[in-house]
Amino acid sequence: MMQRTLLQFFHWYTQDGGGLWKEVVEKAESLAAIGITDIWLPPAYKGSAGGFSVGYDTYDLFDLGEFDQKGTVATKYGDKAALEHACRILNENSIGVIHDVVFNHKMGADEKETVRVRRVNPDDRTQIEDEEFKALAHTRFNFPGRGGAHSKFVWDQKCFSGVDRIENPDESGVFRLVNEYGEGEWNDEVDDELGNFDYLMGADVEFRNKAVYEELKYWGRWLSEQVRVDGFRLDAAKHIPAWFFRDWVGHMRQTVKQDLFVVAEYWHPNMGTLKSYLDLVDHQLTVFDVALHHRFHEASKSGGDFDMRTIFDGSLVSVHPDHSVTIVDNHDTQPLQSLEAAVDPWFKPLAYALILLREQGAPCVFYPDLYGASYTESKDGEHRSVDMPAIECLPKLVEARRRFAHGPQTDYFDHHSCVAFVRHGTANMPGCVTVLSNSDAGEKSVDLGMEVAGANFRDYLGHRDDEIVVGDDGKASFPVHGGSVSVWVRADVA
Repeated sequence: MMQRTLLQFFHWYTQDGGGLWKEVVEKAESLAAIGITDIWLPPAYKGSAGGFSVGYDTYDLFDLGEFDQKGTVATKYGDKAALEHACRILNENSIGVIHDVVFNHKMGADEKETVRVRRVNPDDRTQIEDEEFKALAHTRFNFPGRGGAHSKFVWDQKCFSGVDRIENPDESGVFRLVNEYGEGEWNDEVDDELGNFDYLMGADVEFRNKAVYEELKYWGRWLSEQVRVDGFRLDAAKHIPAWFFRDWVGHMRQTVKQDLFVVAEYWHPNMGTLKSYLDLVDHQLTVFDVALHHRFHEASKSGGDFDMRTIFDGSLVSVHPDHSVTIVDNHDTQPLQSLEAAVDPWFKPLAYALILLREQGAPCVFYPDLYGASYTESKDGEHRSVDMPAIECLPKLVEARRRFAHGPQTDYFDHHSCVAFVRHGTANMPGCVTVLSNSDAGEKSVDLGMEVAGANFRDYLGHRDDEIVVGDDGKASFPVHGGSVSVWVRADVA
């Protein structure tokens, strides 16, 4: 199995102005050199906020920065030509291109329609009023700026299951559209938060409409004809019926690429819920290990009080390693965002070592952790500035994954604050000893085997200057500074 290392090449506050696709081109070679194998790009199509859209307010899937819509031709990240060039350069550098797929909802409709709706209890979506009434809703998308290019499909009220805003009467809330699908009920095989979490925002897509289903399959095939496609990141999976993605992913693998890498964002901290979702989609994809992210967040806030022996307790990677994408942070958890649970910078080197150098899971690095990020935003009436520093040792940790994270693994999770694990290497590839402490300085005695007797080891991260010599019995003690991580590798191969 290919050893993947993903990079999320954006964050929520990525600068406007259309420069991101150009930056991908500029950094592709250096990213490949340290060991990034796949880049997750932000949504590349036109959002309702035009050139200011992060991309999750989907307006037109078929406008990749090609048409004058929503006040701009280019998206926040650049125009279609720049996207095509970026994908081509990534491919030339043997980096896979992972596209963000936002199917759950659409925003920025071109016209209103008279619709029939029923009010829904927003705190329990299974409570839908029997009485229906007429209102106006933003449910017609005919994309006049595109003029039927690429697709002539028109989205109207039959393509949606619910909205959060109506006019005449003017109300906000959750409203179930009355149509021929589902006998007035929401989709099944979605998360059961709030009773039924089908509805999230905007005009909620009705996947039971066969025409919608076929259009979204067509779009996936069309995208692969426009730009390089090596995989997908599926947004808001907990709100989309599992049967849809089970079928859609299967269709993409049949028609686009058999070995597509697919990861779903099913944002739920309970490992059992994530396991159940994998069952529903026949284990055709991977999911982000949200539970592990929350363990990292908790550990970073608890300092030396956190028991490092338990860091993987309740994580998906501990039970389904081949279907887990492990993260430290992402665009939803970064400061000022809706799911804010950022991992403190001091702990990030430890967290990244735990996802990059171990045998289990496919790790995903976050752009600000590699390059840093600074931004300002108003929240709760207060203007706040955020500085996310680059994690200095992260490039070396990524490189260490490529060079040394090979072979079988032995864990030494036998101390409250100081833990370690060994990758023993293979016949052709060297291994490493990773030692971490979330409290005081410590050391870990490990058995590397008689075949390593007499070998010299040094800290690849440069956090320590020691040189450790393995004893005649194949054992050695490897130290680590307090609140730090060291990756010990043979000096003759480092």
